[in-house]
Amino acid sequence: MVATSTLKSKSSDFISELVERRYDQACIDKELDFWDHCLAEPQRTGEVTEDRTCQQLAKMFENCLSRAKKTTLHCSSVLVPEKLTQRIAGEVLRLAACEPCGLRGCVLYVHLDMEKGCKRLERIVYDATVVPTFELTLVFKQDGTAWPSLRDFLFMGTCFAPTFRHVLKLSSGFRLVKKKLYSSSAGTIVEEC
Repeated sequence: MVATSTLKSKSSDFISELVERRYDQACIDKELDFWDHCLAEPQRTGEVTEDRTCQQLAKMFENCLSRAKKTTLHCSSVLVPEKLTQRIAGEVLRLAACEPCGLRGCVLYVHLDMEKGCKRLERIVYDATVVPTFELTLVFKQDGTAWPSLRDFLFMGTCFAPTFRHVLKLSSGFRLVKKKLYSSSAGTIVEEC
C-alpha cells in the first residue's frame, strides 16, 4: 500500500476492491488508519523511521558482539549494560545527521578496549552501494570492576586455554571517533560517553 495525498481514505469502492482480493476488513481499516495518521502528521513519520533505524543499528552492534565473543574475544558470553547499544546507535545517528549521505555514507569500525590493549572486532558498512563519506570508530570499554567468577578460576587450568574468559562484562561507557573522508580541512571529532 502506498500513501499519497490523493488517497481516498476509506472509500467504499477502494475497500470493496481490497475485500475482493481477499484482504481482511480489520487489516484494511488498520492500514488506512495508519496512513491517515501519517498524512495528518508528516513529522511523526520521520521519527518512526529514525526509531526503526536506531533499532536496526543497535541490533547490528549486538550481532557484532555475538559474532566476536567466540572468534575474537574468546569468551562464552558478553554482558552488555541495558540500553547501551541503543545509546550508541542514537549517538551514531546524531553524528551522521550532518553528513552528505547520512548514515548510508558511514564505515564503522568496532573495537573493544581491554586490559591488554584494544581489539578490533568488526568493520560495518551500513550501505555498500554508497561511497563512504566518513568513518566512525566505536570503542566499547571493558568493565574493569568485574570480578571473575569462581567457575572461571576452576576452568582456567583444566579445559580452556589461559586466555579464555568465561564471561566478559562491558562498561556503560564508550568512545566514538569521527573522521570525515571528503574534506582535508575537517578534523577528527572524539566523543567520550
